[in-house]
Amino acid sequence: MATDEHGLNLKRDVGIIGAVSFIAGTMMGSGIFISPQYVIYTIGSPGASLIIWASCGLIAMLGGLCYAELGTVIPESGGEYIYMLRTAGRVVAFMFVFSFITVMRPASATGIALSFAEYAVAPFYAGCSPPQLVVKCVAAVAIIVLAVVNCQSARLATAIQVVSMFVKVLALAVIIVGGMVILVDKGTENFENAFEGTNFRVRSFGIAFYQGLWSFDGWNTLNYLTEELKHPEVNLPRAVIIAISLVTGLYLLVNVSYLTVMTPKELISSSAVAVTWGNKVLGSWGWIMSIAAALSAFGSLNGTFFSGGRVCFVAAREGHMPDILSMAHVHRLTPSPALIFTTIVSLLVLIPGDFQSIVNFFSFTAWFFYAITLSGLLYLKIKKPELPRPYRVPIILPILVVIAAVFLVLAPIIDNPQIEYLYVTLFIFSGAIIYVPFIHYKLCPGLLTKMTIFLQLFLQVAPAEKNL
Repeated sequence: MATDEHGLNLKRDVGIIGAVSFIAGTMMGSGIFISPQYVIYTIGSPGASLIIWASCGLIAMLGGLCYAELGTVIPESGGEYIYMLRTAGRVVAFMFVFSFITVMRPASATGIALSFAEYAVAPFYAGCSPPQLVVKCVAAVAIIVLAVVNCQSARLATAIQVVSMFVKVLALAVIIVGGMVILVDKGTENFENAFEGTNFRVRSFGIAFYQGLWSFDGWNTLNYLTEELKHPEVNLPRAVIIAISLVTGLYLLVNVSYLTVMTPKELISSSAVAVTWGNKVLGSWGWIMSIAAALSAFGSLNGTFFSGGRVCFVAAREGHMPDILSMAHVHRLTPSPALIFTTIVSLLVLIPGDFQSIVNFFSFTAWFFYAITLSGLLYLKIKKPELPRPYRVPIILPILVVIAAVFLVLAPIIDNPQIEYLYVTLFIFSGAIIYVPFIHYKLCPGLLTKMTIFLQLFLQVAPAEKNL
């Protein structure tokens, strides 16, 4: 962030290496160390699970390229929120930001923090599962530590991201190389009849995609911080292509390694697949995989905080959240009030949190809004072709991703509708009900003004301007 005579601005600090690290680092979190057993359990066979992983990579790549065009046509931070505001209107944008701040980002942060905690405490509870209270306390500490780091310095948060990315690539490389050595030695017996037992129900494909795409979540990270990216028209699409290709290739090779070392039954019954793999291949050094998986989740949680705080920041700047959330610290120049708010909500979600349901409800909500966002790109392509586009994708790409998003939203509720999905849907639409009195008619403005002035003085923050 920089200061000038007009006020405070977010600093353009993130180059191509930082950009690739943010996307790849946020994507490669806890997912690849936890999701593989859920994917194979849901879809039923090794061959089909590898196809699901490759398809997840393709969906993330196409989505990322479509978002790269949106990010250069609408060059403002805030991701889906700002795109919906400019294409679908204020009510839909508010529904998104309300769901994002109260469900999606805290659920994502909590899911990753729980994964970090599971792996961090695993070496101390060899042979048995750790108590849930211990896991949740460790997860809470991780959330608070990273919130403090992100409030102190964007540069320090970026440094953590780059370092953790190298650690996780190294961990995945160990898994891949170990798997290849055993594949050469043992042969492909675990891949014979690779498609036997495949579950062809629509719901099974939907839930398998939810679990796989949880591991790819973060493909749109850079669109939340476009105003902090150097030369976004060049670096945004380039970073998307490099990072998602790298991650998809690594994920496929890691899954081949898991399936080489373990039978599908062993994989499904494992509670922490990377630790099981480590114990079988590295023997007494298996605990190293536990530490690597924990560090990987830590980096992913950091990326989630870095981008998530900025959505609160942009929504407040547009008048959809209290003004205090759009302010930045006068000395450190970070959006600290928004980060503190995100932290508090994440800690509240952590109390009743359960990893499996968090992933499914997060994915359901996320893909509902991805469909609306990409419909907005189609609208801009058809209705406003004259807008300057430093980068463009063929119109078929957003059409394909919208079809995939609609399938992902409907798939889990076609075969076997669960009442929880109805609750989530009602919650999303409740944003529209809250919008009318509090945003449109601005009820209780006096109380908010007093609270804003108090918090502004207490937190040492001031309003920030846009970077254009």
